[in-house]
Amino acid sequence: MKFSLAILSLFLSTLVASVDLSFFPGGQKVLDDKGEAVPGENPLTFCKADHGDDILELEHINLTPNPPLKGNTLTIEAVGTLKEKVEEGAYVILQVKYGLIRLVSTKADLCEQVSNVDMECPIEKGKAVITKDVELPGEIPPGKYTVFADAYTADGKKIVCLEATVQFD
Repeated sequence: MKFSLAILSLFLSTLVASVDLSFFPGGQKVLDDKGEAVPGENPLTFCKADHGDDILELEHINLTPNPPLKGNTLTIEAVGTLKEKVEEGAYVILQVKYGLIRLVSTKADLCEQVSNVDMECPIEKGKAVITKDVELPGEIPPGKYTVFADAYTADGKKIVCLEATVQFD
């Protein structure tokens, strides 16, 4: 389950780091649900696809406050079950768009990235509750942002795919 927090934190930090923006300022609006909503208080959705074979089963992800406020601390609580151990070689495909402009499009080593959230590989299977605080920057240009994160094990098994489209006013 620590893995779901890693994916979510990577998902959030990729946008913040790449364009030096807050992912969730006050006044956010989810524009398009791409797939089924991720359970909990959050603007995330699963990518449109069959998720029966995903090795990460999310019970819920809660963001406090929801909606998050720019310049404040965002607390992320994630609860779920990782059905298999995730080992070196796992990767995540990340994309961030501002309107129609692609800001980031990369394939990242997941085990290198999870070190940013105080984790390391291998990530053991099992259920857990993880809480992480993230400081959000105070400014963001207005516009529509779309973030996509699709994670796989080293042997190509789908871990999870998450996305969100948010309008900043």
